[in-house]
Amino acid sequence: MIFVWFAKIIPLGKRMFVMDNEYIQVITTTGKKEDAEKITGVLIEKRLAGCVQIIGPAASTYRWKNNIEKAEEWLCFIKSRRNMYKKIEDCIKEIHPYETPEIICLPILEGSKDYLKWLDGELQK
Repeated sequence: MIFVWFAKIIPLGKRMFVMDNEYIQVITTTGKKEDAEKITGVLIEKRLAGCVQIIGPAASTYRWKNNIEKAEEWLCFIKSRRNMYKKIEDCIKEIHPYETPEIICLPILEGSKDYLKWLDGELQK
């Protein structure tokens, strides 16, 4: 194990390890592909995301207002930087038709140096 604090990027051969979780993947789901496409378009246009993949439909089962619900949903995998998270969350909430949309953020712990460099160049400064 390696414990390093406050280091930005440590090279590990051809890959790069991001120690401070500078890069993130935000996930949200929508009930319609059109809503996923609208969210994607706005995030890319505003340079809050460098890349968004839309995957679906996926079968979701969840509890909502004391009922067990099943639905088809579209997943959006949003690649960005951690310092953009609040703007991404606000943007999704503004557009999203759900009362309580799923918006979760995962750190990107490792990534190719070339990909992360490209991603960084596509985002707001």
